[in-house]
This record gives sequence, C-alpha cells and structure tokens, in this order.
Amino acid sequence: MALTAQDMGSMGRLAQLAANPQGVGRDEIYVAIASLFRAQGARLSERERQLMREILLKLSHDVEMAVRIALAERLADDEEAPIDLLLMLCDDRIEVARPVIMRSRKLGDAEILKFINDASVDHLASVAARANIGEPVTDVLAHSPFETVLVTLVRNATARIGAQAFETLVEKSRQIESLHNPLAHRRDLPPVLATRMCDWVSDALKTHITTNFHVDPTKTQSAINEARYVVRAVPPAAAPIDSADPTSRLVDKLHSAGQLKAGFLLRVLHQGQIDLFDLAFARLVNMELNGFRRAFYQQGPRAVALACRAVGIDRAVFATVFNLSRQARTMPATISMDQRTEVENVFRAFSKTDALAILQSQAAAG
Repeated sequence: MALTAQDMGSMGRLAQLAANPQGVGRDEIYVAIASLFRAQGARLSERERQLMREILLKLSHDVEMAVRIALAERLADDEEAPIDLLLMLCDDRIEVARPVIMRSRKLGDAEILKFINDASVDHLASVAARANIGEPVTDVLAHSPFETVLVTLVRNATARIGAQAFETLVEKSRQIESLHNPLAHRRDLPPVLATRMCDWVSDALKTHITTNFHVDPTKTQSAINEARYVVRAVPPAAAPIDSADPTSRLVDKLHSAGQLKAGFLLRVLHQGQIDLFDLAFARLVNMELNGFRRAFYQQGPRAVALACRAVGIDRAVFATVFNLSRQARTMPATISMDQRTEVENVFRAFSKTDALAILQSQAAAG
C-alpha cells in the first residue's frame, strides 16, 4: 500500500523545507523525515524511498552530529527500521555508524557486504568486532591491510572464520606479531595452520600450540614437510591412488601423527587436490576409498553433510566443501530446498558418532 495523500503532502512539505528551511531548523527536518521513513518504510514505493534517502543525505552534512548519533542509537535496536535508513547511517561518520554496525539485528552479512569494501578502517574495525559475523564478511576482513582490523577480527570469538580466511590470517601473522597470540588461542584454528605458526611464534606460544593442538614436533615435522610438498606438487587430475602411492603414504603419516584433521581436508580442497582430499577424508571416516567416493559423490548433499559432521567440519563450511568437491569432479553443485532441509537436519540432529555410523551404513548398503 502506497502513502496516503496526507503522508505524501507531509513528505512534499518536508522536501520543500529541506531545500528552503524558512526558519525551521535542519535538525528538526532531518528528524522528522527520518521518523516518517521509519514509520512508513514498508509502504513506500522505490521512488519515494529514493527521494527520502536523497533528502536525508543532503541534510546530513548540515545536521549536528549529536542529532545523527541520537537517531543511530534509537534505530540500532529497532527491528522495524528500514534497511535503507540503517545503511545510510552506516555510511556516516564512525561515531554515527558504530551503534548500528555493532548492534542492529537487521544487518545481515549481505547488507554489511554492501558497504564494507569502501569503508574506513574505523568502520571495518567495528564490523570486525560485531557479534556473529559470517564467513562472507570474515573472508573480506581477513584481506584487510589494516592491523587493527585483523587483530579485532581474530579476537572476536563469535566470528565465523573459514579455512581460507584462516590461511590468509596465518600468512599475515608472519609479519604481524600482534596476530600471534589471538590466533594461537582460537579453538577453531585448523591444527595444520597452528603447526605452521610454530616456525615464527615465540617459544611460549609454541608450547601452547603443542599442548592445545596435540602437536608433537618430533613426530610430525617430516609429515608436515611432506604435506606441504604434496599440496604444491600433486596435479589436480592425479592418477588413481593405491597403497603404494606416495600420497597414500603421506596420509598414513599424517594420520599416525594425529595431524589428519578437518583443516587439512579444507586446505587441499581449496587448492584443487581432489584425490588427496578423497583419500584423506576416507581415512578420517575409516572407510574404503571407493566406498567413500560412492557415498560422497553419488548419494546427494545429505551424504556430504554426514561426512562433514562426522569429521567436525562446521555447518557454515558445508557449502564450500560441497561446491568445490563437485567443481573438481565436474559435477553439478545444485541443491534443492528439500535437500537443504536434510542438510540442516544432519548438523542439528546428529552427533559426530551418529553421523559417521549412518554414513558408513549408507556406503555399505550402496
């Protein structure tokens, strides 16, 4: 439903006042238009919304910052606030933008991505401190050139950081010492990356990593070196793997050293080493390679979700695993709504043990 004639008349008068205040303070006009936008947001046409955005943007240059901050504070906790209005405030000075960026539940990852690429360092740091930011946002933040943004992101315990973003952050930590401690204390840091950090962190942090990531340097160093070589050297279209293959021996060494974990799977998958990915995944779930491949590639998204759940790959990373594994095998990566529901049920309803048992049972039956 569009605005009533009375509403349109009010907006027209406000637009005229914005252009020619005639004794009415711009602060008052700004608040009045923002209030009308808030109250009528759902009923505005796109043309009407555009007009109000333009008026507010023009006024914001002359309105006292205290007024804009007061509006931002009011709308930050308002779940009915129009997204257009919130994004306009996010694009204001950081004093205005901060409460909206930090608190508004109306801002999802998609909305944040609309302004993050052109944001200032202060805006990016506020985004990095925001609760429960998802992987699309953390992937962008991980590539920031600003140390304060990177450190804030890594210290944000609720931020969901994917394997590729962790890879970027660990590489940056070679030059940025302030990343060492917060990275080493993240429980979701892939163990392979934690081990890599032992090359440049302090002795105290090496001890922390060795203790908390179950790393035995004397047992794992040769396996890790070989892993680095194979990840860089094995071509994407490697020949079928057998027990005498060097890749198979690598997986055996990593498994014996306790370093064959989800982080390793994600790393080799991102680099296109699909045969190494399959072999390592099959070993982790204690399945024969061909049986694992039948289940993983032929039994749909639910089987992939079961495999991910069984080895501790988070729900937020499922889409990455599904898409990249299908692309590497030149298979379609589409998922129907019913299949999405099945995937959600796997991560919500099954423990790791249950998911592993179901996956093994399906593979045996298939």
